[in-house]
Amino acid sequence: MANERLRDALLKAGLTPAALADHVGVNAKTAERWITMDRPPYPRHRHSIAALLRERESYLWPSALPEQRSVKVAESELVHVYPRRSAVPTEVWRRLVEQAEERISILVYAGLFLPEIEPRLIRLMRRKAESGASVQLLLGDPESATVAQRGAEEGIGDAMASKVRNVLSFYNQLQGVPNVEARFHSTTLYNSIYRFDDDMLVNTHAYGFPAAHAPVLHLRELSGGDLFGTYADSFDRVWSGGQPVWGSAVAG
Repeated sequence: MANERLRDALLKAGLTPAALADHVGVNAKTAERWITMDRPPYPRHRHSIAALLRERESYLWPSALPEQRSVKVAESELVHVYPRRSAVPTEVWRRLVEQAEERISILVYAGLFLPEIEPRLIRLMRRKAESGASVQLLLGDPESATVAQRGAEEGIGDAMASKVRNVLSFYNQLQGVPNVEARFHSTTLYNSIYRFDDDMLVNTHAYGFPAAHAPVLHLRELSGGDLFGTYADSFDRVWSGGQPVWGSAVAG
């Protein structure tokens, strides 16, 4: 059986098996067997290939990593745990936004706090996007039952929908900027996700508590880990079902 994940990753990267072989220092036939016969490379080669293709080692070779090592790698992806979002230093948010070069991805219901604690956020996002970075904004649809339910659970009623409309007054300034896209979602969120390249802040949600009072995980992606990838995949699933913000009546 062929390793279709490795084959696909090579195609996306514009690389041939021979180029892959040259990169890791093996002969071309060995690289071909990695693809056509799904033979896992040695660990040192797997790490090098994953870094080259910008894919997780556990994605390219899901059965090659022993369970114990997978657990250890996942533990290494966890940089820090904050007991509540309000405990995350403002400087951490600012540094992650400023250092992002390839992507900024945000999945929230409103996340109004972010442009409030970082007044330069919109300007920074514009600059990043104009330099080629992808900026993805996923906001709760203020007209949806999901947002209304979240507001009821937090005990703030219609204020949740109002927060979404308020945060749009910031993000609407990015309308028409290349590489910036905003979508509404009506998904039940178990976490808010803030991704800045290979760093991610995951704000867990707890029933009856506002997000600011729930824990935050600071993750950093490792090629052999699954933890970061789990939340990245979750973001992508919500993104795929989102609806464009700009052009809707709510966006104004």
